[in-house]
Amino acid sequence: MIAPESVVTFDQIDGFRIVKRFGYAHGQAMRPKNLLRATFRSIGAFIGLAPIEYLTEAERARADCLLMLIMKAESLGANGVVGLQFQASETADGSTRVLAFGEAVWLEPLPA
Repeated sequence: MIAPESVVTFDQIDGFRIVKRFGYAHGQAMRPKNLLRATFRSIGAFIGLAPIEYLTEAERARADCLLMLIMKAESLGANGVVGLQFQASETADGSTRVLAFGEAVWLEPLPA
């Protein structure tokens, strides 16, 4: 299983060397537009409330696509991911698409 500290945005991880590169892995999540939530979010923003539900949906989409990325990297034989990036976009119907990608690698600790 890939440890959370082995998934980084950097090109390498301090204290480790990359022994093998497996190529890019990715994960994707979609969240449909919810008109009821959007309406309440708009009302909340108008009266000064924080958009908690929106942040929760965004965080949920991010977590889902990150989990898919890690599962894909593990299926390739990797024990880490470097160069992690996220992209988010809104489709024509108003749903949100989040994509996570990075390079699946095998890491070994550097000698002390």
